Amino acid sequence: MSSTRVTTTVAELREALAAEQSPLVLDVRWSLGDPYGRDHYADAHIPGAVYVDLDTELAAPPSPDGGRHPLPEIGDLQVAARSWGLRQGQPVVVYDDLGNTAAARAWWLLRYAGVADVTLLDGALGAWRAAELPLESGIPADPQPGDIVLRAGGLPLTDTDGAAELAREGLLLDARAGERYRGEVEPVDPRAGHIPGAVSAPTGENLATDGTFLSPELLRERFEVLGADATSRIGVYCGSGVTAAHQIAALALAGFDATLFAGSWSAWSADPTRPAATGPEPA
Repeated sequence: MSSTRVTTTVAELREALAAEQSPLVLDVRWSLGDPYGRDHYADAHIPGAVYVDLDTELAAPPSPDGGRHPLPEIGDLQVAARSWGLRQGQPVVVYDDLGNTAAARAWWLLRYAGVADVTLLDGALGAWRAAELPLESGIPADPQPGDIVLRAGGLPLTDTDGAAELAREGLLLDARAGERYRGEVEPVDPRAGHIPGAVSAPTGENLATDGTFLSPELLRERFEVLGADATSRIGVYCGSGVTAAHQIAALALAGFDATLFAGSWSAWSADPTRPAATGPEPA
């Protein structure tokens, strides 16, 4: 995946939307503790963008084994993608209003499901606004149903046992904020701390101050400092498998492939037999 395009610029999207065969644009407005994504979309969105509900369309119902945002069944994802109007072979551009930390879930899932041309709008909605490009408001009519056929397995995925093995034998990155990794706070999951052996790598450090990704060179330097190299087996987790997808996108920009632990800390911490480490060090 590291050689596949990850981002689209605002200028590129503006040009693509004016073309005869335009991409499907998905608005994945979501953040932890904010259930009003559809309202934010209705207030203002990129013209023609289709709203995607992360909790119901990009995740299955929560469970102890799967965590707070288990991956949806591939058939359910296909039904959702067709309802967005996604056609076979159509490019997709996804964005949110939070540096793409939520939109990356759609990016990862569609790549996992075999959609080849999926990119993140670099800088997210903030970059579109900064360019003073037009926005729409309101909830548009449902798009014409698409015909996309999805197949699971396009990107690597692991479970709790695999994450534990990566922490021991490879490089397991924890994409949550540092205070959650250290176990100083835990606002939503059963226990505080991190997977023993995991390295702290907060997702926010993938971004420049304007919300765009750091350059591939700076990202590569960041991940090399954390222990990545050409031979690394890299895994990523976060709280519930959402912002970990953003870390995988950043790793791809840096030239590294990585495996998602989708259940993430929400699944690990729900299992009382799994140990938890605290403090700034991996062990």
